This record gives sequence, structure tokens and C-alpha cells, in this order.
Amino acid sequence: MLEQLQIRNLATIEALTLELEPGFTVLSGETGAGKSILIDALGLVLGTRADPALVRGGSDRADITASFRIEKNSSAAQWLEESALTDESDPTQCLVRRVLQSEGRARAFVNGTAVAAGSLRELGERLIDVYGQNESHSLRLPDVQRQMLDGYGGLADLVREVAARAAEWQALEEEIERTRQAAARDPAQIELLRHQVRELDALGLKPNEVGDIADEHKRLANGGRLMQDGGAVQEQLYGGDGAAHDQLSASLGTLRTLSALHAGFADVESLVESAQTQVREAADTLRRLLDKLDLDPQRLVEVEARMAAIHDLARKHRVRSEELPSRLDALRVELDEAEAAGGRVDVLLAKQAAVLSAYRDSAQKLGKARRKCATRYGESVSARVRELGMPNARFEVRIEAANRKRPSAIGEDDLCFDFSANPGQPPRPLAKVASGGELSRVSLALQVVAQQDGGAPTMIFDEVDAGIGGAVAESVGNQLRALGKHRQVLCVTHLGQVAACAQQHLAVAKSVKGNQTYTNVEPLDAKARVTELARMIGGKSTTAASEAMARELLKSAQKG
Repeated sequence: MLEQLQIRNLATIEALTLELEPGFTVLSGETGAGKSILIDALGLVLGTRADPALVRGGSDRADITASFRIEKNSSAAQWLEESALTDESDPTQCLVRRVLQSEGRARAFVNGTAVAAGSLRELGERLIDVYGQNESHSLRLPDVQRQMLDGYGGLADLVREVAARAAEWQALEEEIERTRQAAARDPAQIELLRHQVRELDALGLKPNEVGDIADEHKRLANGGRLMQDGGAVQEQLYGGDGAAHDQLSASLGTLRTLSALHAGFADVESLVESAQTQVREAADTLRRLLDKLDLDPQRLVEVEARMAAIHDLARKHRVRSEELPSRLDALRVELDEAEAAGGRVDVLLAKQAAVLSAYRDSAQKLGKARRKCATRYGESVSARVRELGMPNARFEVRIEAANRKRPSAIGEDDLCFDFSANPGQPPRPLAKVASGGELSRVSLALQVVAQQDGGAPTMIFDEVDAGIGGAVAESVGNQLRALGKHRQVLCVTHLGQVAACAQQHLAVAKSVKGNQTYTNVEPLDAKARVTELARMIGGKSTTAASEAMARELLKSAQKG
């Protein structure tokens, strides 16, 4: 759920922090107060296109931050984990930030990490569903409609079974294509593969051999220099005229005499004595190393020949020398597939036919189950929509055979939500015929009927009460309150009957100070809520009668 929303310098909002509660929350205010700005802010958090015109005048950027509390196994939590964006200190927190620059650039962050707008949209779909009259609602999408019906019917197991068999068929299709290509290869190509495998086998390149032989070649090729220069250094350290060891010995003799005269020289004496020991050890180590040097011209010839053979084959196969073993493995696999391809195609085709038969059985079961629950779903949603100010509304789920050429993860049927709000008009696709207000109310009815756990945990309804009033408005409020038992519901409303049903009431107000416009939002206590409901009922001038009616609405809503 959405716990907190912080907005800085967005349109008429200079600075605003909203603390939001679970359940049903309403936002009310006079027309033009700035309620739509809050919806715009949430849209930016969800990844909608950033319009620099939304940056408050005189500011260089707008900054919106939303803090969500998410369930551990939710779709949003899984997306964060797959995207490596989980907050390790608190995996149930998701912090989304959008920064909009006045010159047009926009940036997005999830738990402190920069993300692309496309990624933000993917996450946003898992956090909030927005149903507003001017929004492109997810309910218009065929995939969403199918998921809602499947969720209502409890068809998740059948859906997974169909998807798994479609994926198995697709994997076999790809393997068959690869095998056919291998079987159709020119015999000369297969013989070339055999030759290449034999050639690399004969090379017998061992793991790490390329690096080892390069090191050995370096030692053998520079053996003379190693012996000559190494011997000279040994002489300089120990045994030669003026060797370092002898010079340090002379210094030590002098320092021992001085130490007897001044205690401070004892430390210097100790350091020089340690240096003499290290020089002697270095000279001994160098001598042993020179004794082991092997100046073998014949071995140098062998090593150079081996390196040439390796490099020649690497150039031939257009890979680095150290990649030759993996190249051999790949060629062996390719050769095995080519030699066995002829008989394997028939085996794979038989297996694919069996998978296709199993897929069709599962798809038919799924289609039958969908048709069984579609009628009941349509009747239930229609009844709910009629309670929301559309007494002649008809909602139907139309399911038709798709006639797909290939198995699909969604089955062998297409479905569509059809809707009609007027008598005498046959239902047509919801995405084409429903107005913004109608779509919002249909969405509300669908969610109340389904009450499924698979959708976004937060739902926003923007003026679902447009064009209604009286008992219908009260019904809308009751249904939103019922939905709030399962989801966090935010609703922008102008109707007191709807607002009275909410557990939390936020009032949006606009003020002008020093030729600057400011929008602010305040949570209402019990007394302020009565005043706001009275304004919604009676207009700007509240009366004792409107306040009494407000109290009655609240009392009635609490009983509901």
C-alpha cells in the first residue's frame, strides 16, 4: 500500500507530505483546488510521460517521492528481486522517486537506484491501479480482462498448465528446426567438421597450457640474460669487489664503536645489521635460482614449435588461443547433432505431436471453465453496475475461438468484456464504448465482485461518482468502503454521500499569497470532516441543516 507521498514544486504544490492509511480514503475540495495535481503526481511515480510544464513556476525541478509497503510474495516484490532493486535492509519497503527538470529532463529512482521510465511503468502497474476519466486504463487491455476472469473463476492452475504445455511445444519446435537444419547440411560440411574436430583433438591442448607455455618460452628465450645479469647482481650483493654485504660489514664495525659512546647509535646499528642479513638472504636465493636455470636450446625449439601450432589453429578458427578448448567442445556438439539429425527429427515430431494433443486437452478444459464462469461473472458485474447509477447497464464476457496456428500460453480462446449502458443498444467492447465515468464505475463493480488478491494493492478512482447522486452515490460509497477491506482505495469525489463512507478524509484547498498560488492537503478530524461534508452537500455556505445532514451521513456510513 501507499504509505506516504511527498511532493515538491509540482504545479501549485510547493511542498506537501501526505500520510496515507489502509482502507478507503477520499480526497475532496472545490473545483480547481488541485485534486488533479495529486493524480498527476501519482502518475509520474507510476512512470507516465513527464511534462516539464508541471514544474512549479520559478523552480528548476519538481520532486515526487512515494513510499510503499509491499507484501513479501507480491508481484511488486518479485519484480524488485528480479531487477536487483530490493531494499536489503527492509524488503517490504519500496521507495519510488521521480525528478522532473524544468528544461525537460526527467529521472526515476527505485530504492535509490536510477531506473528507466519503462522499468518504472512495469513496477507502477504492480503497485497502483488508476481508474480515472482521462486515463488509459489497464481494464481496456485484453490481457487484463482475461486475468480478471481467470482470477474470478479460480482458474490459475489450469492457466499454468496450458502455459507450460505451450512452452514445451515451442521448445520442441525450436529444437526440430535446429535438427532439420543440421540434417540438411552438405556432406562436405560434415566432413569438414570431422576434420576440424580431429585436428583440435590431435593438438591436445591442456587447460592453462597457453599461459604456462608462454611463461616457459619467456624463460628459455631470455636464459642468457637471466644468467648474466642475475650473476652480476649476485656479485654486487655478496662476494664481489665492493659487494654490498662487505660495505655493510664495515659500517657495522664503525657503528658498534659509536654505540659504545652514544646509546642512540644502537638503533642504527640494529637496522644496518638487519639490512646485512637481508642482503645475504637475497644473494643466497639468487644463487639457488641461477643454479636451477636450464639453458636448453632444444627445449626452446620444442616450445616455439608448440606455440606456433597453437597460434596457427587459433587463427584458423578465428578465436584466441585460450579459447581453443571451448571451440573444440562446440564443434563436437555440432558434429554430433549433424550426424544424428536424420533419425532425431522423426523422434522429435512424434514427441511434439503428443505435447500438442496434451495442450489441446488442457486448453479445452480451460475454455470450458472460462465459459462456465463467464455468465455468472457477467450477471454479477451487471447487477453491481446497475446499483451505480446505470439501471440499464449490461456487462457480458464474450468468448470466441481464436483459431491460432500455434499453441498459445493463454489458450485457444479470445475473450472480451462487452458493455452497454443504454436500453436497446447491444453490448460492444468495453474499451470502445465506455466513457471515462462509465469505465470507472464498471471497474469498481468488477473489483468488488472479484475481490481478487492478484491486482495492484492500491486503487485510485478519479471521480467515479460523475453524473450520479442520491441513493446511487451512497451505493458507490458503500462499495468503495467494501473494496477497502481488501485493498487500499483512494477516491477523488465531489459527493458527500461517497466521502462519508471513507475511513480517512483528506481536504484539498487552494490559496493565493503574494501573487503565488498554493495547493495544500490536510487530513480532517471529526469536527472538520462535518464542516467539509456540509460544504459538499450545501455549497460554499454551510448551514445548520447541512451540518446536521453531514452528521447523519457519517452516522449512517459508520453503521454500514
